[in-house]
Amino acid sequence: MKPPFLITTLNKAHDRNAFYSGSEMLDRYLKQQVTQDIRRNLTACFVALNNEKQIAGYYTLSSASIALDALPESLIKQLPRYTSLPAARMGRLAVAKTYQGMGLGATLLTDAIMRAKQLNREIGMYALLVDAKDEHAAMFYLHHGFIRFTNSPQTLFLPLSQISLQN
Repeated sequence: MKPPFLITTLNKAHDRNAFYSGSEMLDRYLKQQVTQDIRRNLTACFVALNNEKQIAGYYTLSSASIALDALPESLIKQLPRYTSLPAARMGRLAVAKTYQGMGLGATLLTDAIMRAKQLNREIGMYALLVDAKDEHAAMFYLHHGFIRFTNSPQTLFLPLSQISLQN
């Protein structure tokens, strides 16, 4: 049974050094780079905290764009002929080893989707993009309704029109 998690914006009080996901790249980013990217207004970072306020997982969210010609032809036909479309990008998603396999990754992904959908109400964006680090990660996103770009199979997108928000 997974414990309850609080998903909140990363701040200085959170101990990033104790986080271990098993991915050196994702762990190093959280420990050494994310605060610089936040200060430079390049990304926002959201963390899932366990009952002891330890980071159990995190994801980053930033603005992005999609080249219209990168989309499947069936979608291009439904869209205006802009050269690119506004989007949000979930650049990183990591779950601490202790919590892997408990659904926290899906919980964080759902939170990112809901934040993107909420932002869509205010500024407008077509989709949420993700960059899968490997085929296993790509399968996770496909399971959650994402679509592969034909020219970049490790980059996937979820049209926000497919998501409904309550209230």
